[in-house]
Amino acid sequence: MTQSSVREAAPGAAGGGAQVADGGEGRGGRRRARQARGRRAMKWSATVLAAVIVGTAGAGYLYYRHLNGNIRHDDLNLGDNKVAKPTPNAAGQTPLNILLIGSDARDSKENQKLGGARETFGTPARADVQMLLHLSADRTNMSVISMPRDTLVQIPKCTDPDDDEEYPASNGRVTTNLSLRNGGPGCTVATWQELTGIHIDHFIMVDFAGVVSMADAIGGVPVCVDANIHSRDSEGHGSGLKLAEGTHPVKGEQALQWLRTRYGFEDGSDLARAKAQHMYMSSMVRQLRENATLSSPLKLRRLAEEATDALTVDPGLDDVKKLFDLSNELRKVDPKRITMTTMPNRYVGVHVEPTEDAEQLFRLVREDISLDGKGRKKAAEEKLSDDPAAPDGEISVQVQNGTSTDALGAAQGRASTVTGLLQEEGFTQAVADRSTILGEDRTIVRYPSAELEGDAQRVAKSLGIPLSAVKRSTAVTGVTLVVGADWREGTAYKAPKKDDRMPDADKALNAADEGACMHVNPAFSF
Repeated sequence: MTQSSVREAAPGAAGGGAQVADGGEGRGGRRRARQARGRRAMKWSATVLAAVIVGTAGAGYLYYRHLNGNIRHDDLNLGDNKVAKPTPNAAGQTPLNILLIGSDARDSKENQKLGGARETFGTPARADVQMLLHLSADRTNMSVISMPRDTLVQIPKCTDPDDDEEYPASNGRVTTNLSLRNGGPGCTVATWQELTGIHIDHFIMVDFAGVVSMADAIGGVPVCVDANIHSRDSEGHGSGLKLAEGTHPVKGEQALQWLRTRYGFEDGSDLARAKAQHMYMSSMVRQLRENATLSSPLKLRRLAEEATDALTVDPGLDDVKKLFDLSNELRKVDPKRITMTTMPNRYVGVHVEPTEDAEQLFRLVREDISLDGKGRKKAAEEKLSDDPAAPDGEISVQVQNGTSTDALGAAQGRASTVTGLLQEEGFTQAVADRSTILGEDRTIVRYPSAELEGDAQRVAKSLGIPLSAVKRSTAVTGVTLVVGADWREGTAYKAPKKDDRMPDADKALNAADEGACMHVNPAFSF
């Protein structure tokens, strides 16, 4: 993005999208407390990796209870779409998917002091940083995928379990960072699952001010810039980061500035900021594994104190032992097998949207295929729904033309042609929707609820469409076949050749890369 497209960590900046009501008065005390917590959550989820990797040293029972009392928790998933867990591998292991969430709202005095603004006080929280951490089933590799805060998505209906308040699905696509205000982090989880089809096991949200004390507890994380940088423009925008060319350990507020910086890094976009966050995370992982001073019980105790005080988690991670067990799982992965990247995207005005390569990336995660290309195995066979399909003649199918692309207009008559093919196969209730022209890179079959999954799979199978192209979606009311740009002509669908390579691999960062260095925009050098 350009510097003018999104404000530099502007407190409360949504980056566009619809405004959602804050819910009014009369909420329960627990709900008000949770909203306050959400507003204090900081967006730099990177530092939470320190907490879960280091874990805690042996502690007395009272101190253990004290640490548990520090941890705040909230519901995991507020949406209707409950994606099934992956099938265990031969050893009985399953992958772990953890969504790291952070908000740009800053409503405490401490957070205001660290960079907030008066005009944002009391505004609803926004999930301005979202990173999915995927730990492979065999614990040999890890992936971290960032989603830009201005990604346009369909936010599903979310229900607050505290008071049963329903937040309706968004009217069209809005920016993903608005999901946090629809009941809490559980709606951000629901939004991710709706978009990606990835089962999310846990979420972790880290307190804004906590990053400073945690960074101090770690003792400094080395970061690199390829030129002198001062992140401040003539209008006062910027994080204030000021570093000379080269590698420097940053901690405390300076670490916070690094993680906030957009003005001064590369093109000044959130994509550049995500890259800087990945570099910090990678360096921190190496630091925590190699720094002997962190073997000190006193330092570990301090880090445990700061970490637990900073976290808001789902109930599956709501005590120290659960976090410690998770840390042991994460520590099994060598930094050489940790890959960090950003969801492939394209611009839509000042916002972005996922591309077909994003779906490829999500599929690799769903199928637990490593992003670094090592140790890949044949993907598991496509799993049929447990819910049997109705007879072909009783399945209602709506067929839409989705063959429009940026370069080509829609291929005429495709909805009617494919409807005819379905009717010939016995789907007598198939109808063509000629009122809608869409743009889908690949042919897809959507269904709205679990009881129609078998019907949707049956439709796909009859036309030779792979089951991986059958997706649950709240955007449809029944089984809906969208004829994509990969089927602009002919009557036989040719499924694209399966490719397990990571898209945009040249933009990914390996956590073992000690030579990574952020490029400084000359306009912000000194």
